[in-house]
Amino acid sequence: PKGVINDWRKFKLESEDRDCSSLSKKEILRQMSSPHRCYSKDDKDTRERFCRKMSMQEYELIHDEQEDESCLQKYRKRCMQDMHQRLSFGPKYGSLCELQNGEQFLEAIEKERKTTTVIVHIYEDGIKGCDALNNSLTCLAAEYATVKFCKIKASNTGAGDRFSNEVLPTLLVYKGGELLSNFISVSEQFNEEFFAVDVEAFLNEYGLLPERELPSLGNGNTDEPDVE
Repeated sequence: PKGVINDWRKFKLESEDRDCSSLSKKEILRQMSSPHRCYSKDDKDTRERFCRKMSMQEYELIHDEQEDESCLQKYRKRCMQDMHQRLSFGPKYGSLCELQNGEQFLEAIEKERKTTTVIVHIYEDGIKGCDALNNSLTCLAAEYATVKFCKIKASNTGAGDRFSNEVLPTLLVYKGGELLSNFISVSEQFNEEFFAVDVEAFLNEYGLLPERELPSLGNGNTDEPDVE
């Protein structure tokens, strides 16, 4: 598409090293980045000859093996970063939040955006699987920053009788104030020793996690692996 080509031309011009590039090459790139430049009517023949010549020079510049490979990587990374910023919306959390009482528990569920997924771990100290699940959710909270991960002791919920030791650890998943899933004794779904990847796979099986966050693309450092 013409818009993409023009964007590429402008990016290439901006990324040129002003100290190293020859004057003629910079001028060609400047002209390439301004495809709608006006000319006088008397200059039609010159313009047509120039356009044909510029097209060949443009082809050679875009296919330059060394300079363009580095520039292309920067351009692709910038496009990926722009796309990620456009798609990223809503609040970001990034950590496992400790809820202190039943009031905070209700607020965490009812006062969030309707599009936000809230995952609450009901736990108690000394209950098998609770510590491992807290560690796993801490890792997942960093990877899924748009999901609100919380934990609260059963004795602090105000409804401790509903969360006896036999049903812990319990995972509750809410969205828009509605309960989506209720997993009691959830550690029984895993091996005796489990990690964040196991919990992630379990939640993904039920479609409870969004797409994984894109990693930071940095400032176009070509030493970083290219993004495919």
